[in-house]
Amino acid sequence: MKEMIVDVAVIGAGTAGLAAYRAAIAGGKSAVIIEGGPYGTTCARVGCMPSKLLIAAAEAAHVTEKWDAFGIRLDGRVRIDGQAVMARVRSERDRFVGFVVRGVESIPAEHKLRGYASFLDDHSLQVDGHTVVTFGRAVIATGSSPAIPPMLKAAGKRLIVNDDVFDWTDLPESVAVFGPGVIGLELGQALHRLGVRVEVFGRGHFVGPFSDPALKTYATAAFSAEFPLHADARVVSIEEGPDGVTVVREQEDGDRVSSHFQWVIAATGRTPNVKHLGLENTTVKRAENGVPEFDRTTMQCGRSHIFIAGDANNDLPLLHEAADEGRIAGENAVHFPDVRPGLRREPIAVVFSDPQLATVGKRFADLAPDSFVTGEVSFEDQGRSRVMLRNKGLLHVYAEKGSGRLLGCEMMGPDVEHLAHLLAWAMQSGMTVQRALEMPFYHPVVEEGLRTALRDAAAKLAAA
Repeated sequence: MKEMIVDVAVIGAGTAGLAAYRAAIAGGKSAVIIEGGPYGTTCARVGCMPSKLLIAAAEAAHVTEKWDAFGIRLDGRVRIDGQAVMARVRSERDRFVGFVVRGVESIPAEHKLRGYASFLDDHSLQVDGHTVVTFGRAVIATGSSPAIPPMLKAAGKRLIVNDDVFDWTDLPESVAVFGPGVIGLELGQALHRLGVRVEVFGRGHFVGPFSDPALKTYATAAFSAEFPLHADARVVSIEEGPDGVTVVREQEDGDRVSSHFQWVIAATGRTPNVKHLGLENTTVKRAENGVPEFDRTTMQCGRSHIFIAGDANNDLPLLHEAADEGRIAGENAVHFPDVRPGLRREPIAVVFSDPQLATVGKRFADLAPDSFVTGEVSFEDQGRSRVMLRNKGLLHVYAEKGSGRLLGCEMMGPDVEHLAHLLAWAMQSGMTVQRALEMPFYHPVVEEGLRTALRDAAAKLAAA
């Protein structure tokens, strides 16, 4: 058995792990980064980048459907070449992964270990059956994996997760997507616009990232108008057949509807990869889901010398958050026991559907009742949005009573990724509604819709 002694052991070579490793090295400490799976981050391999490639193809196909309203006529038929679509997705995906892999390859060989790590005790790890690593501090950055409800396993070999979609060589005829969250909405809508027959199944009327009842209702109606979305589906049975899967659901009137699909996609969330880490051999306290209890400002597990970052901590599973958390964890591992809070940015999350969905700062459910006002705007009559025939959406911005400070926002609308950034910057800088209204707004732009919502909030603050 090989033995290794380092100051900092980093478990996982994804976004968070790489950031932690770089911080440890920059701090002058000896470090090893341990990875059992393929190199390349979740984002590059199976997440944000390949999904956006599929969405881009879907948007290119969908734009032709609006031509008639603009008075533009197309003679002939628009044909979607599924093989060509997926060839570009795979090729560009591999290109993005290659950037990450080359970054890992630049790490000195003596700083890398291949294999799955498990804690033997508070200061040692075993990597597969070949190496024992003794460390001063450790960073857990093991990422997450798709969560699959037991019910869906009845689909057998016809059950896939979003990771598998990006290895397709052609588009299927039909899919059932379970889970209308971020992943399910993006994939479901994109595949629908690329000519795949799609139905999306959810539970409890949860749609996207929204907690605001008005946004949930609006989003459900908007997406349901484009493709079948069962936001609270009562699925009776799922049965695998020789050429696909049959899904039976019960309607509100008691009637049962049977639908047949080639594939079932489980987009039902992700689970932190902490189950096989041997954490029971450490003194680290864990929550019911097995994730170590930690301070999200320092990434420290309790008062220990072990830190956790990225999707593994089940906090904010987003690339930019993982990068920040990894850096904070690595820097605190360097300086332990002098552990200090790192910079945590204003929370921002975007769903790249059409219209886009976004949340910034605190969501509706995070706020105490009667502590805030809601500024509202509909994009249906917003000038620039109507000009572009993209006038669909709703924005709610939340402001604190008394101070007028911007607290959060939930929104759906055209390219709201940009509005989300404006609001995130405003909130992180501590802006009030009045101060935000003093900022410049051009005409005609979608941002004028935000100004309308801010004016509505200002009026409600004055009346509160």
